[in-house]
Amino acid sequence: MRVIVVGGGVVGTMHAWQAVERGHEVVQIEREAEARGASLRNFGQIWVSGRAGGEELDTALRARELWERIGAEVPGLGFRAIGSLTPVRNAREYAVAEAAAARPDAAARGYELVTAARAREINPALRGTFEAALWCERDAAVEPRTAQLHLREALGASGRYTFLPGREVREVVGDGAVRDDHGDVHQGDAVVLATGAWLSGMVRELVPDLPVRRVRLQMMQTAPLGEALTTSVADADSFRYYPAYKSEALDLLDAEQAQAPVAAAHRMQLLMVQRRDGGLTIGDTHEYEHPFAFDTLEDPYEHLTGVVESFLGRPLPKIRHRWAGVYAQCTDTTRVVHRQQVADGVWLVTGPGGRGMTCSPAIAETTANELGW
Repeated sequence: MRVIVVGGGVVGTMHAWQAVERGHEVVQIEREAEARGASLRNFGQIWVSGRAGGEELDTALRARELWERIGAEVPGLGFRAIGSLTPVRNAREYAVAEAAAARPDAAARGYELVTAARAREINPALRGTFEAALWCERDAAVEPRTAQLHLREALGASGRYTFLPGREVREVVGDGAVRDDHGDVHQGDAVVLATGAWLSGMVRELVPDLPVRRVRLQMMQTAPLGEALTTSVADADSFRYYPAYKSEALDLLDAEQAQAPVAAAHRMQLLMVQRRDGGLTIGDTHEYEHPFAFDTLEDPYEHLTGVVESFLGRPLPKIRHRWAGVYAQCTDTTRVVHRQQVADGVWLVTGPGGRGMTCSPAIAETTANELGW
């Protein structure tokens, strides 16, 4: 079988991985010289802990298994089974963490409510003030800015993979066939359009009423910390954002403990992961209303800096990079991904939201199974 994958981000690359792994030939087409969207502008978290139960959790857990397996084959991914800690500072936040640890699926997520002393044993860099922490053993991390490069190197070694950068696919021209902006037609037994947040042009023509929206966020990265941050770190505002934490305790937190004004205005939470060079990737904000602002605003960065420093008990290293990114999210946020046949032999796969990095291996595996690869 010959599979054409349109899109060089992590969802597209994982579809290429599934096809090559099953013995097929793959041509992957990317409109940029390298993917530059949400697949790079993220935390690199394999984030199981906050996922909704049912299909979403099952997808995340399966993806976590696949990431670990692929990481063993491709060391350059930098796969690390580091887990995560969410420190809590008061009784209201503690109650939300306690409710999460009592979920029927808590063991599958690796939840454990630990004391502050135990949290510091797990992550000695957390020298700030907090009362306890929710430990999530199943969370992990990879290096987002280089993951696609190393995956493509491994795919190329198969002899059945071709990467075509700098080509924008403009139209579907027949069964399993697309034409790019060089005028070349790419014919396959199957075409997967994994175009991420690029929802205009050909995608809009194929699916005018696509139930997917774009979300903008701001993030930053610091100079090396100078010590190991041995886990990912979140704050209690993440309880408000992720569906796994819904509970009566969360309702009470929302009612009695407002977010800081800046955090509320920008729909913020803290997520933080250390990169292999020692720097910290920190975020994030959420903006849903179009047109998006073109500025990166300083107030959210100042808020995040304060939260991080309160957990670390020390000043944050110098911020070296600030950026904004855009990702695609199903308008029905309970859906893991939008997968739709848009023409004979052509499928559109988009809209995983903030789950793209986490769930992409399992999303691609499901596509391959459903298409009979």
